[in-house]
Amino acid sequence: MTLSLFAIQMLNGLQLGVLLFMMSAGLPLVFGIMNFVNLAHGSLYMMGAYFAAWAYGQTNSFLLAGLAGVAGGALLGLVVERVVAARLYGRDHLDQVLATFGLILFFNEIVRWIWGPSPVYMNVPEALSGAIPILGINYPAYRFVIILVGLGVALGSYLLINKTRVGMLIRAGSSNPTIVAALGVNIKLLNAAIFALGTAMAGLAGLMSGPILSVQPGMGEPILILAMIVIVIGGIGSVRGAFYSALIVGVIDTMGRAFMPMLLREFLDRSVAQAAGPAVASMLICIFMAAVLAIKPEGLFPVKNA
Repeated sequence: MTLSLFAIQMLNGLQLGVLLFMMSAGLPLVFGIMNFVNLAHGSLYMMGAYFAAWAYGQTNSFLLAGLAGVAGGALLGLVVERVVAARLYGRDHLDQVLATFGLILFFNEIVRWIWGPSPVYMNVPEALSGAIPILGINYPAYRFVIILVGLGVALGSYLLINKTRVGMLIRAGSSNPTIVAALGVNIKLLNAAIFALGTAMAGLAGLMSGPILSVQPGMGEPILILAMIVIVIGGIGSVRGAFYSALIVGVIDTMGRAFMPMLLREFLDRSVAQAAGPAVASMLICIFMAAVLAIKPEGLFPVKNA
């Protein structure tokens, strides 16, 4: 293993981590404040990717694709919140799980009906198609931009939640929504805004992942599982925890997939090691989550410390 390979995989892990944060940041907001379990969050990420891919195919403009992905995700989130989620507040979590699981099936069929079952591809913008020197290596410019965008979203989330009046209402609503409503705050509007913010970030994640992953039906479910692991490790309801744990999970997953086959080749046949490496890497994330829950059940970065 060379130092350059290690540096590349660390950057890839950071890139996956910030994508996971953009995808998962809405989940602790929705669950922590509205006590609502939204399994369809991955499908909203998928829809944002499809909106962006369609706009890019029509205009060949990545900026307009970004607008379509983010705005489309936010508007779709508002519709889902008003039509489905708002009717389930205060209901059993099982009801919420069943309803949002139904949304997963619905959105998967919608994209198959509109765009077909085949993957839709987005090209990397020409201006970002090259590589840039960083840490002594040439790293793809677009992947580095993903890291910068993700860090920008994390900074914006911190400033919004900790430095603005809206953030004050979000934090107050998370700890005591009844008192916030009694003070005259429009809880319905606050809930809708939080839901739309979360789905807009999911749409942004869909946009940024489009040129490096194929946009296809069902693409939201695998990353939803990782997003759930992220918020459990970080602390349910904690946006700060989602950021740090997303970086941890991204690095563990990337490093495991890159280097676990090399390690297994010392003990197993090459073909077996290549096949088993990614599976063992996925297991490492679950083992890490189990260890965190055993030592600190509230997560590494719970809300009370945020």
